[in-house]
Amino acid sequence: MESKKMLRHRANAINSDRKAIDPLLRHSQIIEDIDDETKTTGIKTYFISRDKIKSYWAPVFLSFWILLYYGIAIPAFHQLPNSLSYQDEILHKDRFIAERAEVHLHKITEIGPRVVGSVENEVMTIAYLKEQFRKLKDEAKSFYKIEYDLQVASGSYIHWKMINSYQGVQNFIIKIGPKNTNSTSYLLVNSHFDSVPRGPGAGDDGVMVSVMLEVLRVLSQSPHHLNNPVIFLFNGAEENPLQGSHAFVTRHKWARHARALINLDSAGSGGREILFQSGPNHPWLMKLYKASVPHPFASTVAEEMFERHFIPSDTDFRIFRDYGKIPGLDMAHQYNGYVYHTRYDRPKIITRNTLQNTGDNVLALVRAIANSTELEDTEKFAAGHVVFYDIMGLFLVFYDESMGILLNIAVSLAAVAACICSTKVIASQVDLTVSELIKHITLTSGAQLLAVIVASVLCLLMALVLDGINVSMSWFTFSWLILGLYFCPSLFGMFIIPAMYFRFTRDVRLPIACRVKMLLNCHCILLVLITLTLTICHIRSAFVPMLSVLFYTISLIINLCTGFYKTSVVWMIPHTLVGIPPFLFFAYLSHGFFSTFIPMTGRFGDGVNPDLIIAAFTIVTSILIAGFTIPVFNLFKNPTAIAGVFFFINLLCIIFAVTPFAFPYTPETNVHRAAILNVRRTFRNEQNDIRRTETGYFMLPQDRRARSIIQKFGYTELAQSVKTDCDTEMLCGLPLYNHRWHKARNSGIWLPGPDPHFNQMPVLKMSTKNQLSKTKVRFNMTLTGPDHMGIFLRPINGGNISNWSFHETPLRMNWPSPYFIYFSYGIVTSPLEFYLDVENNLGNWSRSAFEIGIAAHWIHDDDFQTEDFKQFLASLPKYVDAIAWPASYDTWYF
Repeated sequence: MESKKMLRHRANAINSDRKAIDPLLRHSQIIEDIDDETKTTGIKTYFISRDKIKSYWAPVFLSFWILLYYGIAIPAFHQLPNSLSYQDEILHKDRFIAERAEVHLHKITEIGPRVVGSVENEVMTIAYLKEQFRKLKDEAKSFYKIEYDLQVASGSYIHWKMINSYQGVQNFIIKIGPKNTNSTSYLLVNSHFDSVPRGPGAGDDGVMVSVMLEVLRVLSQSPHHLNNPVIFLFNGAEENPLQGSHAFVTRHKWARHARALINLDSAGSGGREILFQSGPNHPWLMKLYKASVPHPFASTVAEEMFERHFIPSDTDFRIFRDYGKIPGLDMAHQYNGYVYHTRYDRPKIITRNTLQNTGDNVLALVRAIANSTELEDTEKFAAGHVVFYDIMGLFLVFYDESMGILLNIAVSLAAVAACICSTKVIASQVDLTVSELIKHITLTSGAQLLAVIVASVLCLLMALVLDGINVSMSWFTFSWLILGLYFCPSLFGMFIIPAMYFRFTRDVRLPIACRVKMLLNCHCILLVLITLTLTICHIRSAFVPMLSVLFYTISLIINLCTGFYKTSVVWMIPHTLVGIPPFLFFAYLSHGFFSTFIPMTGRFGDGVNPDLIIAAFTIVTSILIAGFTIPVFNLFKNPTAIAGVFFFINLLCIIFAVTPFAFPYTPETNVHRAAILNVRRTFRNEQNDIRRTETGYFMLPQDRRARSIIQKFGYTELAQSVKTDCDTEMLCGLPLYNHRWHKARNSGIWLPGPDPHFNQMPVLKMSTKNQLSKTKVRFNMTLTGPDHMGIFLRPINGGNISNWSFHETPLRMNWPSPYFIYFSYGIVTSPLEFYLDVENNLGNWSRSAFEIGIAAHWIHDDDFQTEDFKQFLASLPKYVDAIAWPASYDTWYF
């Protein structure tokens, strides 16, 4: 009887508070508790109305992040050290002096474009390097031995789907090391002094040559000894492409002693040099980079994008890695890629601070590697790939790939655990059954996933529409348009879907603050899945989403431990403060990639929609930067106004993009690249009688807007597609210059025009024809012509080429014909002699065995341009940078 009274008493005690059993009253009590909390601080008056933040604070919150981007992230990306001048040398005798390097840069570019085969490249630049060597040797410390070698080499190798054959290219090599050393472990430092046709080549790669000369001076006059010799390779044929490095690594006497590499190149003009390739499999190099370099700028993301050919470039690093098995570091300038490989790549746009930044880093790195114990036996320290990235240029983070995998998994598990704990806290605050809570979480996850999908679709749709109406690349000069054209639709999609979900599924038992917390947790789990997927695929760039997950998890733990998580608004303070570091890092990272890729789209060719690339970057950036920020706007009054702002800005930018004001090009700074050759084409039949001759201009589009530019030229009616020739003639019957032209040949444009002028037409002769067997004949051929030629080959009439004197890979790998051989020569101008073994199983030699086409290019002498050609080039708009020279194409049958 007594126990029944006690039970009744307890039941009455529990139910005596009506708010404990009425969910509406309980929700009211939560609000009252928050109101009581805010009354003491005055927050309610200025910030909060009931359980939401007053709407006029939304633009303040948005402006806060924008100010962080423009006030901290962008300046961090562009930061450069103060340069040192001749006057500073008195106090800094062992420092890199930027003004000295600048003098070298001006003198090298004053020589003019330095194209392989030209006097400027083969004679004048070599003479300048010899002069600098003499000065170095005269002023060097007595304990150093300094010597040089002028290499002249010939050879061939495979570059993509092209045989790259060269003759008589030159390398100027300086070796510095302690006298009487027994070391056979050398550090190799490489850059190239040749340039593209018509380009001064200040950024690519005059800057790096100048840096190397000044680093050499500092080392030779420094009282600090080097433990191991250092080879400075001044490469005379990189733009051909990569011939000089192949000549050195396969044929030079010092190459076999090279144990590590620092490769210096460029895809821009100015700014900081980025380390974008490391090793491979030699983490000790990154360890030394971290310990020695004063201005770090490096990214695993850039390395993996380069390895997967997202970047339309190649460097000597690949040649040293593949043919010499030399581990190293690949560094390049990438800022201001608008002038890369144009006539506007001039010294005046490269600041001394750029030279100082690169010089400080290279000098410190050379000393660190040359004096390291690892250099003596590099294979001993080969230990797998690494993950590396700099933090706002302040310091470098790096760890090996296995550590990265463990870190990604650990952070992901911690994030899942924190999200589970936060869900329990939310469950304790609301009066929902377990099944109801699971239902809300599931629907919220679906809403967030749908938001990401909608954001992606809106971005991609925008790219397709703009390209479809022929206004792609409107952001090429006005890069701020990307914010309105792509970021606004992306942010709109990420915001509007959850906002609509919250609006149409209201539940008074589940406050908006709890719903936003659940949404953030769902985004965290989405990033966890992305992180783990990338990790499973062995993509080291998985550290990027991992960092986003890490900082959100930290903010979640802080909120859970402090009890702020139970409030409706106060939890935003740790969430926002902890979100600042990842926001700055991702903003810094994304600004760097947009700065790099926007200019690159001007040389992707017309087969790629560059707006899709920008849209893809925008989607990734939005998920990383805005995924934990945009949901918070649902805590403000009138959140749909935020969506209206995004939509309005997007609409304004679309209107601007479709007007002539958004034309993508401007003279000298943001130019349109145009490859234009004045060509004579001659086609013969099997009797070698001329069946067709025509002259005109061959244009190969360099970007997506080429067709609209032709309209501006006023040549729309005359311009002809080459697709018909591509169906009937060998390799379209065009004088293709290199492997990129070979790949994009179908997009070429032919414009009938006047006959070009040549001083020396190519001469192809069959010196001998020997019957090796009943089914095999050897043809010995001799070719003379200008210093840049292409050889196109295809067997006909049932035959096939079984052997030749060119590189054996295409035949060994059974590549389909026609074959493309790129041939150039430098200082050695003797005829090219080669042989072909043609096999015909029927033994029928009454008809021709093969067709051969010769493309000849006169790329470095403006005197060969006719007045008609010069007038044609002068008639082009001022914003056009024409890569132009006369060329010929002839076919023969043998």
